[in-house]
Amino acid sequence: MAKVALVTGGSRGIGAAISKALQAAGYTVAANYAGNDDAARAFTDETGIKTYKWSVADYDACTAGIAQVEEELGPIAVLVNNAGITRDAMFHKMTPAQWKEVIDTNLTGVFNMTHPVWSGMRDRKFGRIVNISSINGQKGQAGQANYSAAKAGDLGFTKALAQEGARAGITVNAICPGYIGTEMVRAIDEKVLNERIIPQIPVGRLGEPEEIARCVVFLASEDAGFITGSTITANGGQFFV
Repeated sequence: MAKVALVTGGSRGIGAAISKALQAAGYTVAANYAGNDDAARAFTDETGIKTYKWSVADYDACTAGIAQVEEELGPIAVLVNNAGITRDAMFHKMTPAQWKEVIDTNLTGVFNMTHPVWSGMRDRKFGRIVNISSINGQKGQAGQANYSAAKAGDLGFTKALAQEGARAGITVNAICPGYIGTEMVRAIDEKVLNERIIPQIPVGRLGEPEEIARCVVFLASEDAGFITGSTITANGGQFFV
């Protein structure tokens, strides 16, 4: 029986590429999404991957959604915490609501999703948690104090939980993408993209969502069982750790 993988924010952008790559690798995939019903429907029509709607910022919704996935597909063996939002503003203009929304989704959402699956993974002596952080959680970014703080918090969460899961057969790792050619990034003004962003990337191009997805597939595999608490930095050489 195929292992079940759950990907948050799994019907668009990097998440969609991850969902498709895990499906191609033989997993039964469930893709969570927060609000774009049309995109989720189109994604399911294209791939056959079932989509499930809830906000990762709501613990009770996560618990109920995970229970539904496990009832329909089986126990979750792989969890990819990919869902994330931005509410960018320079700090002197940032509102408490902008801070809270990003922390609630990008950091607390990782707790909300991981906590309900943790006991089952411990009982089964197997689990793979992959947290999608960001280059800006490593180096910081002006105008993203909220986002950078949340993504840096994801890395601390990864390292701490990896120590707890190791003897139970659970690995916990993170991936920090740089600039990836998603719909959101490609919507940036072409002049800004070509003159300010891409010149900062030593390989001279944006990354592709599929390149992040391949990292996830490896970390989810049996072959990666000795890798835990680690961060894969996938940014084309823009920032070294």
